[in-house]
Parts: sequence; C-alpha cells; structure tokens
Amino acid sequence: MFDPIVAFFQRVFTAIGRGIGLAVAWLLWPFVALGNWYRARSWIIKGPIGIILLGLIFFYGYFIWQTQAWTNFDADYVDRYKLAERKAPAGSPVSGPGATTGQTTTGAPAANQAAAAAPPAEVTPEALAAVQLPAGTQCQTSAIVDVAADLIDFNVNENAWISSMLLYKVGFFGLDWDDTPWLDNKASFQRGINQAVRRTSVELVDSLGRVRGTSGINNDLQRARGNIQFDEETWYFGLNPFGPKTPTPSFYRAAMKDMRTFNTSLAKCEAIFDGRADNLVEFLDRIANDLGNTSAIIRERSENHNGGWFDTRADDRFWFAYGQLYGYYGILSAAGADFDNVVVQRGLTPIWTETIKQLRAALRIQPLIISNGEEAGWIMPTHLATMGFYILRVRSNIVEMRDILAR
Repeated sequence: MFDPIVAFFQRVFTAIGRGIGLAVAWLLWPFVALGNWYRARSWIIKGPIGIILLGLIFFYGYFIWQTQAWTNFDADYVDRYKLAERKAPAGSPVSGPGATTGQTTTGAPAANQAAAAAPPAEVTPEALAAVQLPAGTQCQTSAIVDVAADLIDFNVNENAWISSMLLYKVGFFGLDWDDTPWLDNKASFQRGINQAVRRTSVELVDSLGRVRGTSGINNDLQRARGNIQFDEETWYFGLNPFGPKTPTPSFYRAAMKDMRTFNTSLAKCEAIFDGRADNLVEFLDRIANDLGNTSAIIRERSENHNGGWFDTRADDRFWFAYGQLYGYYGILSAAGADFDNVVVQRGLTPIWTETIKQLRAALRIQPLIISNGEEAGWIMPTHLATMGFYILRVRSNIVEMRDILAR
C-alpha cells in the first residue's frame, strides 16, 4: 500500500544526492586533474611544485589563523586602567613642590592656566613648563593618550594588522575579502578602532595638547597624528607608486611610541594638557559627528539591502561600528578621568556614567553570523538596526553633554 510513496521519496532523495555529487565533482575536477598530472611527473618537477604548495598552505593557514584569533580582546579592558583611582585631572601636579597648586577654582590645572596667561610669542610647551612649576614636580599623565596608545598596540602588536596583509589584499580568487562572508570581520573591527584613535589624535594635536590657539603644537602629538593617518592597506611593496614601501603597521607603531613619549613629557610637567571645558565640548562634538557618520552608513545598508544572512557586506558595517564603539568606550572613559574637574563641576557625572554603560552594553552584541534582515521581518534578525540603535543612544547622550557644557 505504501510502496509507491516510499519509492517516490527514494527517487527524490536519490536525485538530490546525485545532484549534490555532480556539483561537488564539478567543483573538485580541476584539483583532481591537477593531482593526476602531478603524480605522473618526475621528482624534478614534483619537488619545486610541492615546495610552492606547502608554502601556500602555510601562508594561508597563518592568514586564516590571524583573522580568526582575536588576541587579548576584552570588552572590559577599561577596568585595568583603574580610572576611579586617579586623584587629579590630566596635566595637574600630583607630587613634588608644585603639587599644592594643582587645581584652581575654575577647574583648569594651574599649570595650564599659567600657560594661557603667557604672551603668545613666548608660548611653547617646554618653556612654559619650566616657568610654571618648581623642579621635581610630577604631573598627572593623560588617560586618553594611554588608552589610544594601547589600542594601537592591540591592533598592530598583540594582533596582526589584517588590512595590509598580502593575502588579504590579494583577496579570494581576485574577489575582495570585504565582498565575501569570510575572513574580513577582524579587519573591519580593527579599522573601526583605528577610526576612533585617528579622531582622537586630531583633537589631541589641535586642542587638548596645547593652550588655546596661541601655543605651539606638541611635536610628539603632531608626529603621532601624521603616522596614524597613514593608509590602512599598505604592504611592503606597491604598484601605485611602484616600488618598495614601509608597511602600515610600522607607521602605527611609530604613532604609539610618539603618544607614549608625550605622556612621559607630561608626567615631568614638560608638556601641556589643556583640560578646559570648551576643549571637552569640541572633543565631544567631533566624536558625535564621527558616530553620526557611522550611523548613516549603517542606516543605508539596513534600508537598501535586506539579504538577511546572505548580505556579504553587512558584517563589514557591523564590525566596523563595533570596533569604533570598542575604541570610544575606552577613550570616553579616559576622558572622564582627564576632565574629571569639568565633569564634576558641571554636574555631568550621572549622564557621563550612563553613556559609558551604554557603550559597554553595545559591546555585548557579538553574533556568530551577522544578519541584515528586514526591520519588520520575523525570520531573519537585523543586527545592523540593533547596532545602529546603540550608536544613536550613545550619540544622543554625547550631544546632550556637549549642550550642557556649552551653556
């Protein structure tokens, strides 16, 4: 009675199996043909080809490992800085003969206020530091600079910088890895962190590391800004222009070194960190604009491309935004310590704390596969819209803090 039904399903599954077998055979036949050809050759030909194949296997194995192993990734990395234990804002004297005048009633470090009062022609970080404070005075280093330098270290020393690796540049049979669903998430994450560091380096040079617009630019920060702005995809050799090149990670390592040199000078009270409220307003405004740009990119992808789990560019957008929030989580936490006097005096502590909590909450979203489903859909999730929601929450809080400070 059921024999015809059983026979029908047997034929269906046999046909499906045969189809899968033909598809696999079609994909593998070039390799089978090459294997047969290789076995028929002499060792004079087999030897060099075998060495080349082993080299390719090694390099691709190393490449795949580096893209999948996120060494020292820690969503709670801010905790190790113990920012709550800092007793003075950045640039303020913390020990030595000048420590008793470390902070004034206006909230700016005394050293920076003295620098602001100096004649423009005489304002250089070195000369002012020598005049401001007695010998032997130690100043508080900048947590922002510490975090930015450590983020660079995380990107290029603790991990390989994926975007400039040769096999990443070659792509998948000529197809850009960003256009595939594989092996590009870490590269996007690193570029997101780098975007946050780049934005911070600009503000350090233009406003935070100098006194108003009349002082000279700090040379260490200036070099760091130039190096961190370097192209993200340069390998040891390039075609445009043709010839050997210094790879991207070398420039970023130089930027990290320059930032740490600045903090060493700041600890000796030989550099300036201008922790005024208007500088914090400007810094927050730049971060809000940066996050607004990322939000627009996510919105465009979410609205115009609804491929669900099959959208091969959704993961790039998601992990770039994730890396950016990862970087700003540390940088804004550090800014709260560097501008502690401004935050407290302007009553920003509750909203600042809430912003940091929202940044940390965004880092809990770590899906295995990124889906860009329709926002009103019910089968496939929409991770891009979720990430966009967190970005806008953080940005709205930053805008509110900026407005409070600007009153």
